Amino acid sequence: MRFMQTVSGQGVVAIACIPGNWDMKQEKSEFENSVGYKVSSRCPRKIETQNLTPVPEFHLMGFSDDPELESVLFGLLLSMYLVTVFGNLFIILAVWSNSHRHTPMYFFLSNLSFTDICFISTMVPKVIIDVQTHNRVISYVGCLTQMSLFIMFACMDSMILTVMAYDWFVATCHLLNYPVIMNSRLCVFLVLLSFVVSFLEVQLHILVAMQITNFKNVEIANFFCDPSQVLDLSCTNTFVNNIFKYFIATVYGFFPISGIFFSYYKIVYSILRIPSSGRKYKAFSTCGSHLPVVCLYFGTGLGVYVGSAVSHSPRNSAMASAMYTVVTPLLNPFIYSLRNRDITSALWRICNRII
Repeated sequence: MRFMQTVSGQGVVAIACIPGNWDMKQEKSEFENSVGYKVSSRCPRKIETQNLTPVPEFHLMGFSDDPELESVLFGLLLSMYLVTVFGNLFIILAVWSNSHRHTPMYFFLSNLSFTDICFISTMVPKVIIDVQTHNRVISYVGCLTQMSLFIMFACMDSMILTVMAYDWFVATCHLLNYPVIMNSRLCVFLVLLSFVVSFLEVQLHILVAMQITNFKNVEIANFFCDPSQVLDLSCTNTFVNNIFKYFIATVYGFFPISGIFFSYYKIVYSILRIPSSGRKYKAFSTCGSHLPVVCLYFGTGLGVYVGSAVSHSPRNSAMASAMYTVVTPLLNPFIYSLRNRDITSALWRICNRII
């Protein structure tokens, strides 16, 4: 990635632009003083290759500039992060501490918990440090690294959620053949396939991002290096970048969620044929707790990714990003464990051993 700048006798003037409705004039001034160059308001009409030099760093957007609110935000983010990490760790320990739980459902659940820990750890620790130090600058290499890890684990999350929906579909609609269909080889293959698909998405994003020859801005309108926001900073190939984003959203977003909803459609259809009202209520209760989390994750994630090019409210985009990057990993341990008596009892036993 490169950034266009012109050199004069008085110093370096960087060409960048700030959204007109982004009320960050003070941050912009502080950022200009810290990096030593001024920020312009538009992309250059003509880009000369000899004037291109590497971008040293980017400036992330914070949730708030109020010091009192930031102290509350620090405690809130730290507590949510710790609950998410320890909650998912307890699920992994509960699954692998007992051989009776070495089943496809628990295997996928433990992988989802591990992915959630990695997913939230790519962003929240950095945000917590930024809030504490009042420094929202991230290096060029750091931004690429964070973006790659974010894409990897976000895609892993969506793939594993899709695989779990398929597992529930087989368990509900093909119960007699379930042990044969969901054998250990298939389970491992589905997880490895999720990893390969996620890695491929990372490579596609990095390949496109590396083609950006100049940026119209060094300000990222989010609290982390959001891939869609980074692509929106390009002064060239904006149409190609938008087509790429819609392609990625279709392949890695709409296809998985279509598979999830189709699985749930078949599950509900099978549940309606159950004569026992008690079993119907239990089945609907389980599905009803899983679907809102799936809708929250995919709805906000796809909305932020696809809508970044037309959105005029960076604060709203940041809040929507927080819903699927922070809230969803926090909810998963409660949704997938507290409603499962086997996992709940295992968690209590682990806590008693620790105490």
